[in-house]
Amino acid sequence: MHAESAPAALQRRRALTISPELYRRVALVTVGTLVLIVATGATVRLTGSGLGCPHWPTCTTQHAAPRGYHADIEFSNRVVSAFTVLATLLLGVGAWRTRGLGRRGQLLAAGVFAGTLAQAPLGAVTVYYDLNPYLVISHLLLSLTVLGLGVLALLEASRLVRGGEAALPALARWGGAALLAAAAVLVVSGTLSTAAGAYPGSSGAKVAPRLWVFHSAVYWHVRAVAVFGVVFLGLAVWARREQLGWLVRGCAGLLAILLVQMGVGELQYRTYGTVPWGVIVLHVVAAAMLFGWTVGLVARLWRPVRH
Repeated sequence: MHAESAPAALQRRRALTISPELYRRVALVTVGTLVLIVATGATVRLTGSGLGCPHWPTCTTQHAAPRGYHADIEFSNRVVSAFTVLATLLLGVGAWRTRGLGRRGQLLAAGVFAGTLAQAPLGAVTVYYDLNPYLVISHLLLSLTVLGLGVLALLEASRLVRGGEAALPALARWGGAALLAAAAVLVVSGTLSTAAGAYPGSSGAKVAPRLWVFHSAVYWHVRAVAVFGVVFLGLAVWARREQLGWLVRGCAGLLAILLVQMGVGELQYRTYGTVPWGVIVLHVVAAAMLFGWTVGLVARLWRPVRH
């Protein structure tokens, strides 16, 4: 009796597992949704739609569905948020059902889901306090933190599918850590520049307060970009000298994103006061991609993927 039930139980457990390749695709889609939610969140703020639906999860106390330009934008962001929560839920559950995925990958996936879930009450509190700039910044920084965790989860899935290699020398690893720190400063200074800019966020008669002075914020943000560029250049030169093809390609991709962000930022600065909000959304999305790419590149210095 026991001899027959054991294979049956094993077969049931195997039926509940998913392949590493499928899990990696889930992780890739999840990272995509995490970038998308940054874009829609930025659109909400920059169109002044943060108070378009003053109640959560319904739009107003009178009706659940949105009515009007600002309400449509704000409610669309909530719909994207729902899909993002679903994607991260699948990632979290899938991590515990993927054959061969270690505890690191499981905990990262759980962190992605928990962080995404935390966005909902934080968003509600932000609306309740009429788009307090500190809460808005916290909302964005949490989104970028979750994006970074999602990239790390994708890295673990890639190592499971393609295999891993030994960590790079300490010089490269700590140089990468410095690059990540510079990216974090770059992102924070960028959020301060946006919060001090021409689009503080408003809806009708309610206007969210600006934070700091725009030109002062940009002054420090530009210097953060310069520091990031210097550290990045050092890592790229080292990768070229060591003939690490994957790292050179990774640095080239990072450089492309950085140049796009710098170009859009320069356009945004030169047209300050008249710049369309869509340009700033592109700048924010480029910043999210830059941060996510940096996290992935630096993480591969410590946990390389077989190429």
